[in-house]
Amino acid sequence: MSALARLLGTWFYLGYVPKGPGTAGSLGALAIAWALHAYLGISGACLALFGVLLIAPAIWAAGRVAKDTGSKDPQVVVIDEVVGQWITLAGASRLNAASWITAFALFRLFDIWKPPPVRQLEKVPGGAGIVLDDAMAGIFAALVLYSAGWFNLY
Repeated sequence: MSALARLLGTWFYLGYVPKGPGTAGSLGALAIAWALHAYLGISGACLALFGVLLIAPAIWAAGRVAKDTGSKDPQVVVIDEVVGQWITLAGASRLNAASWITAFALFRLFDIWKPPPVRQLEKVPGGAGIVLDDAMAGIFAALVLYSAGWFNLY
C-alpha cells in the first residue's frame, strides 16, 4: 500500500519537482481538469465534485506518506493541492483562459496566505490536516472566483 499512497500522495510524482512542488501539483490538477473539460465537457461544478470525492483517498495517502517519511506535512504530498484546486473551479461561472488562470492564482494565494480557519485546519492531526486546509483554501478561492465572475471580471 505504501507505493500506492506515494503515487497518489505525490500526484503521480509531481510532488518530487525540486522547486515549488505545491505549484506543480496545482498545475497538474489544472491540466487534468482542462483536459476533462475540453474533451468531455466536464463543468467546474463537476470538477469540484471530483475534488470532494478525492478527499478521503487524499487523507489516506497524505497520512501514509507522512508516516512513511516521518514528517508532519511532507512537501512531496501534493494531492491536497489537487483537491483544493478542483474545489476552486466550482466558483467559475465559465471556464475560459482567464478563469483557469484566476482559479490557479486565487487557490495558490489562499493556500499560501492561510486565513482563518484555513490555518486552524492545518493543525488537525494526520492526513486530514494536510488535506482539509487546502480544501478550505479552495472554498475561499471558489467564492472569490464566483464573485469575480458575477462582476464579469473574466
